Amino acid sequence: MKAENGLSALVLAGSRPDGDPLARYAGVSHKALIEVAGATMIERVVAALAAVPAVSRILIAIERPEALSALPGLRAPRCPKPVAIVPAAYSPSASVAAVLEREGTPLVVTTADHALLMPQWLGAFLDACPPEADVTLALARKDAVVACAPATQRTYLRFADGDYSGCNLFCFQRPSAERAVRLWGEIEAHRKAPLKMMLRLGIGAALRYRLGRLRLDDALARLGTLSGTSIRAVELADGRAAIDVDKPADLELVRALADKL
Repeated sequence: MKAENGLSALVLAGSRPDGDPLARYAGVSHKALIEVAGATMIERVVAALAAVPAVSRILIAIERPEALSALPGLRAPRCPKPVAIVPAAYSPSASVAAVLEREGTPLVVTTADHALLMPQWLGAFLDACPPEADVTLALARKDAVVACAPATQRTYLRFADGDYSGCNLFCFQRPSAERAVRLWGEIEAHRKAPLKMMLRLGIGAALRYRLGRLRLDDALARLGTLSGTSIRAVELADGRAAIDVDKPADLELVRALADKL
């Protein structure tokens, strides 16, 4: 993917209205502030983004900007690229929608708990984004994840052509990508109502998925039809790209893996 005027990157670092259980476990206000290998997770993510030549500026969505004020990794000289704080909305999709409306495309999005994020993964992802796609997401195959972390418990999408885990890495390349974000918001709203979610995605596709007959490309095509966009996926070879931090066991694993990077 080429961005003539540089690429903006958005890091989702907001917390739930009632706080984050893992943040409470770690004794910090936000999960983004948990330390991994001597730096907070948000500083590690920003450092990875800043090391990618295509990225020209970095935005961090958080509802309490003061939580980041003491972090040296978010400003010069530690960070060589401009960093700006933007308000976090009530959900991840709403935060992305607000930034797209204000900043436009192209926009690469990741999360503050992606503490293992490496510049080479980002570079490979951006290089592989199909230029005709409105939205591209990164995935890793289950066998690649298990190869680097045999005991990890991830959520896998089980398609006819393989099992995949999301890598918390998205690229919104065209203005029409906003339509895909609206669909994302609808799916978020129904995440606790499986029947409504199935009906929104289409009962036929849902049944094929349930029976293990739905291919990844067909699923993306269905999402594209629903949103009126072109949605593609890029497979990352390194299974560590799918490991984020949602629970204490994840934190222990990420700290162990970070020590080996």
